[in-house]
Amino acid sequence: MNTHTSVFGIFEPGPGWLFRLPVGWKYLLVLVLSIPTLVVAQWWFTLACLAVVLAVAATSGLVPRRMLRLGWMLWAMLGVLFLFHLATLHPTAAVMRPGNILVAVLAARLLTLTTSLPVLMDALATALAPLRLVRLDPAQAALAVALMIRSIPFLMGTVDDARDAANARGLGRNPARLLTPVMLGAVGYAERTGEALQARGIGDIQS
Repeated sequence: MNTHTSVFGIFEPGPGWLFRLPVGWKYLLVLVLSIPTLVVAQWWFTLACLAVVLAVAATSGLVPRRMLRLGWMLWAMLGVLFLFHLATLHPTAAVMRPGNILVAVLAARLLTLTTSLPVLMDALATALAPLRLVRLDPAQAALAVALMIRSIPFLMGTVDDARDAANARGLGRNPARLLTPVMLGAVGYAERTGEALQARGIGDIQS
């Protein structure tokens, strides 16, 4: 499939400093890079933060091509947002709105491209430890987040595959031709995920 991992990317071990940074500091780095753009709300600050994110990636061996491989749907959404604000005569918003989203996504990719999913889950489970006070299992909550992270790019890839198949048959302009394979792909993915969880003794219903 084309974009199953385009938004969050696939972790591949590397020698850069960001790969060696403890995961807690990486989570903090994501917050430091993405939240100030929402607080300052200035177009020049958004561009500065974008440059900083790309610089952090470059100094750790994450090339721009890999960092910017986000999938056509996200780029299309950012493009539409940019053109909308430009058409409504809000050039600063045209930079800030899509720019802030891009900064947040790229900052998140600094985390996911340099950290394995099990490490991310362990760190998240530790952070969610207070949930035990309300009788919720932090490990299962972390697992739910991990499944969401894996599911979103998979479903995006399913849409891409369905579109490519429809285009190959000359049916690319018919949305109805995309709905069935996308729904079947989503249901099949959910079933396989459920079977995998049950095989590991997770999610069994207790009477």
